[in-house]
Amino acid sequence: MLPEVIAMQEPAEPRTSERLVLSSGRYIHFGPFQIDQQRQEVTRNGVRLKLQGKVYQVLLTLIEKPGEVVTREELRMRLWPADTHVNYDANVNTTVNKLRQALGDSSDKPLYIETIPRKGYCLLVLPEVSDKSTTSLFLHASADTAKLAPRTPGTIEFSKSDLWIIVGVIGLILAGMLLGAGIARLWIPHAAPMAPYRFSFLLSFLATMP
Repeated sequence: MLPEVIAMQEPAEPRTSERLVLSSGRYIHFGPFQIDQQRQEVTRNGVRLKLQGKVYQVLLTLIEKPGEVVTREELRMRLWPADTHVNYDANVNTTVNKLRQALGDSSDKPLYIETIPRKGYCLLVLPEVSDKSTTSLFLHASADTAKLAPRTPGTIEFSKSDLWIIVGVIGLILAGMLLGAGIARLWIPHAAPMAPYRFSFLLSFLATMP
């Protein structure tokens, strides 16, 4: 029997396809979120989120390695220079918690960021990089929704011109009422002295009748 020849395979290279190339596009999308790398802004359904600089950097670090563990040491090197003297563990925890709060995530039931005990953190979603923004789509969608919203029965809608006309009519009515009150106030004192004369004239007229 001929000796069996076993082909020796080279070890597989580490997979790098999961690593996201952030330079391939301006915008990063995952879930309802969009990241504008040029303006360093994060929006959720078109609404801008207020993220501090270090919180934003943590998010980018996790996005660069979706599905992989980002160690606490990697975050420390990304956020603080080597000569910075801070409590790294406490500050990393605080920064990640702020990011979770901004994303509406939870450490107990994570949707985006999972804690890997004694190692670091992992991004659970796969982001997409593109040059197209979804913010304008959300704005157009909200505008269309407002236009298509059903009107409540019994409600009346007025335009700005209609409101100005109504205000003008009310003003004219009030002005007429004030003018009438002023005229009546001036006329009554002059009319009062004539009342006895008119009454005596009426009596004399009745006396001359057969």
